[in-house]
Amino acid sequence: MDLGLKDRVYVVTGASRGLGNAAATALAADGAKVLITGRDEKSITAAAAALGPDALGVAADNGDPTAARTLLNAARERFGRLDGVLISVGGPPPGSAADNTDEQWQSAFESVFLGAVRLARAAAAELGEGGVIGFVLSGSVHEPIPGLTVSNGLRPGLAGFAKSLANDLGPRGIRVIGLLPSRIDTDRVRELDALSGDADAARTASEARIPLRRYGTPEEFGKTAAFLLSPAASYLTGIMLPVDGGARHGF
Repeated sequence: MDLGLKDRVYVVTGASRGLGNAAATALAADGAKVLITGRDEKSITAAAAALGPDALGVAADNGDPTAARTLLNAARERFGRLDGVLISVGGPPPGSAADNTDEQWQSAFESVFLGAVRLARAAAAELGEGGVIGFVLSGSVHEPIPGLTVSNGLRPGLAGFAKSLANDLGPRGIRVIGLLPSRIDTDRVRELDALSGDADAARTASEARIPLRRYGTPEEFGKTAAFLLSPAASYLTGIMLPVDGGARHGF
């Protein structure tokens, strides 16, 4: 299936590794040009080199108020156009409702929530008909995840923002979509499993609750993201798609 991605231009944040990198890889594999971002300049430069000549790496922190404008300007300067953004940020620190500090909440709000809002607003002002704004959120949008209180607090709010944005931008032909990964086999998920003290046992227990009885792969997530960002998904907007092997209860 031709997704219609050839020569389209996307900005993908949090893409030095993990889900952001998997999405950028899938976009590039189908002919898109990508500007990828991450906090560490060395890592993001290496990640861009691995994607090939139609990728550009720019070091940026989502929490920086100037990052959105810097990234969009860089994409247009390098590739001459902008067709969409995929906003992916690292997970907030783990902890219970009683344990997370004000500083942890504030830092996560700046990077996970407000940084995403800023980039989405800036992209919305520049995109034309056929443009798309995507958010990598979490299964916690629907069901709180034990031990991830900050994520449980912020991700559902971003989903609400995304739905509001979809309603606002729909008449202009701009789509807004969200992806809700659960147990995908990334460094982040392996770190969370290790917090239990027995990572193998935690994984086995998690897999037993997933109807497909396994964790997803970053490649599977990336291909799903690439489809939703592509013209092939031109009538999908305002949706939050679980990428969880069937783990979510209900419809």
